[in-house]
Amino acid sequence: MCHRFSIPQLIRFKHHHHNHLRLTFFSTTTNTIAAANTFQKCNSLTQIKLLHQQLTVKGLAFSDPTSLQKLVGMYISCDAPSHARATLTLLPPSPSSVFWWNSLIRRAVRLRSLDHALELYNNMRSLNWCPDGYTFPFVLKACGELPSFVRGASLHGNVCIYGYENNVFVGNALVAMYGRCGDLDCARQVFDEMLLCKIDDVISWNSMVAGYMQNGESKQAVQMFYQMTTRLSPDAVSLVNILPALASVRASMQGKEAHAYALRSCLMKDLFVGNAIVDMYAKCGLMDAAIKVFDQMEVKDVVSWNAIVTGHSQIGRFEDARGLFEKMRVEKIELNVVTWTAVIAGYAQRGHGFEALDVFRQMLGSGSEPNVVTFVSLLSGCACAGTLLNGKEIHCYAIKHILNVNQNAGDEQMVINSLIDMYAKCKMDNLARKIFDHVDPVSRNVVTWTAMIGGYAQHGEANSALELFSHMLKLNKPTKPNAFTLSCALMACARLAALRLGKQIHAYVLRNIYEKSDVLFVDNCLIDMYVKSGDVDVARVVFNNMNQKNAVSWTSLLTGYGMHGCGSEALDLFNGMRNAGLEIDGVTFVVVLYACSHSGLVDKGLEYFETMEQEFGIVPGVEHYACMVDILGRAGQLEKAMEIIKQMPMEPSPVVWVALLGSCRVHTNVQLGEYASSKLLELGCENDGTYTLLSNIYANSKRWKDVARVRFLMKDNSIKKRPGCSWVEGKTGTASFYVGDKSHPLSKEIYDLVNDLISKIKARGYVPDTDFALHDVDDEEKGDFLVEHSEKLALAYGILTTAPGVAIRITKNLRVCGDCHIAITYISDIIDHEIILRDSSRFHHFKKGFCSCKGYW
Repeated sequence: MCHRFSIPQLIRFKHHHHNHLRLTFFSTTTNTIAAANTFQKCNSLTQIKLLHQQLTVKGLAFSDPTSLQKLVGMYISCDAPSHARATLTLLPPSPSSVFWWNSLIRRAVRLRSLDHALELYNNMRSLNWCPDGYTFPFVLKACGELPSFVRGASLHGNVCIYGYENNVFVGNALVAMYGRCGDLDCARQVFDEMLLCKIDDVISWNSMVAGYMQNGESKQAVQMFYQMTTRLSPDAVSLVNILPALASVRASMQGKEAHAYALRSCLMKDLFVGNAIVDMYAKCGLMDAAIKVFDQMEVKDVVSWNAIVTGHSQIGRFEDARGLFEKMRVEKIELNVVTWTAVIAGYAQRGHGFEALDVFRQMLGSGSEPNVVTFVSLLSGCACAGTLLNGKEIHCYAIKHILNVNQNAGDEQMVINSLIDMYAKCKMDNLARKIFDHVDPVSRNVVTWTAMIGGYAQHGEANSALELFSHMLKLNKPTKPNAFTLSCALMACARLAALRLGKQIHAYVLRNIYEKSDVLFVDNCLIDMYVKSGDVDVARVVFNNMNQKNAVSWTSLLTGYGMHGCGSEALDLFNGMRNAGLEIDGVTFVVVLYACSHSGLVDKGLEYFETMEQEFGIVPGVEHYACMVDILGRAGQLEKAMEIIKQMPMEPSPVVWVALLGSCRVHTNVQLGEYASSKLLELGCENDGTYTLLSNIYANSKRWKDVARVRFLMKDNSIKKRPGCSWVEGKTGTASFYVGDKSHPLSKEIYDLVNDLISKIKARGYVPDTDFALHDVDDEEKGDFLVEHSEKLALAYGILTTAPGVAIRITKNLRVCGDCHIAITYISDIIDHEIILRDSSRFHHFKKGFCSCKGYW
């Protein structure tokens, strides 16, 4: 139905409606002014909530964006982010209001609520808000600190979608994010694009340098810094970034240049720059320069003190480090975990495990919490000192505070690696292996493998070491061995004389690129492996091809020549070492005298012994006297050997008496042999070697009752003679043999061949030396027992499995039997093989009826 109004009615309605609108306008304006005045008075969360409630009741909370924006700001200022976020969702999206989302995201990042920061970003976008150039740096920083490459890469896509790829702040954040996530290729790609667009600044370069440093690429960081100096002037952050890189590569000259730049640019006043320079000099071993900078610093903090204390500790000036540590206590400078750890590490490096633990207890008493480096240093100290019980205590503490706790996986792995190393060095290989096996194969890094392989190699478990090394390389994703891993494997090869596997490792080294310092280290181990595996000629080839040599290189080859009886070659090498200007120390002379002893160079040995102190200033030690006793004793000059012992300025050690006792066995001097053995027993050397040598001396003199007495003493003291064992490399692997061993599948063929060889050499004049057989059976049975010696069985197996003309390499755990030495000398004249036999004393090269030892063994 239609209502019709008269003209007067229409006039009255219009007037009334106009007045109502005017009243409504004045009411709203009054409320807004009142609200503005109230905003200024609110200074607590309760008051802000009351104001929010009033605005909601009056309808302004939904109709006035300005009031809502002010409410968001007030909630943020009162640290009520959830209320701010709820209020912000009521606002319509606008470029000016993105500021408040950025504020919330920045707050979350500052408080390290990184996942929450990314959640805020996603919430913002779901409400159709568009991020700006200030949003992305915050969320990218969150991705970098998590780190989360996947989310960071996704954000990179958003950056491109919203057109901020040419924004310098966003670009810098992208470089930093990729660097923290470990993807240097992506970081460099973004950086290069910034260079191309000419939007880079000093922060861009600093971010790239920091990325290289965070990923251990110190050399690339240094190169990037020097490229930067051609375009921009470095700032304090640039120096703080690059100085640790220079320290890590020991680039002291470039470090001095950076120091000079800091002085010219007045950046030395920056505390962080000063600390970085002190740390750089300390890590480069230039402690005098570090102390000078430290003393000149107007402002110091605990980091400054830590740098100088740690520097002294790392270069072995531990007393100075300890003094500074005490000075910090006196001056009441707050000691943090770095300070305590530096002192603990200093004790650990010196093998003072108990002292390191004492400082650790003081650290805990002070309320300072240990970090991963503290645990690693403590375990290193326990490993060096062999303090297993204390190592177990640290293990328990680590379980409570580091292991099985939701922390950084890399930190946890460092502690696990140190535990493996500690147990291995404390000769608890079973416990070390349990920890090793407990680590997920995917989580094992090269240090994990090396600690376990090294533990086996250093404590005689060479087979286990090589099995583990082989397993490491055969995994689906094999771990690349580092120089220490290779050296441990080569050490195991040297122990077993496993030449074939040693050659394979050598080939691996040649195929793969390693740092120069690592190559030197590995080359030295290769020389040692070839020497101990019986191939001194190849050891010399490795030596000759080395681009860089040190004293270890020369000494290793010198030792090899001594072990192989190459006396003249050893002395020539020694003279070459002198001409090269290398420092000659006591160890070098031990090796030289050892070479003279095994080559019968008596006069040369006496000459070098006499010139040690006169020409080189080296005071002879007990090892040098032992070598002289051995030189004279092997030559039959037992009385002169005894005179040397009497002239010693120190008490003779067991090694001296063992040298004399061995010579008495060779030359059948019963009186001196008894005297030497009595001295050994006085020193507590009641091992099978002492009794065996004395028994052999009596047997050679036909004093059977004394032989029986010695055997009775061994039995009474529960001392058993170690069984002789020999092993030899064949086509299908290494075979081991004990005396009388018939367990090998080719046992019948082996014994048939031995008997055939003995028959042939008897026709050439060989007579079994029954003095080396059992002394309580008749002569015929003695000859039968000699046939079963492990050296002869190993030789027969080698002949059966080795191609004609190829050397047969045999290793024995004891000294070679005298009869076997004679027999193998004869056998070498009737077979087409060189026989290289390594015993516990030296190498014997048998060829064409001659032995390289020339009777000096």
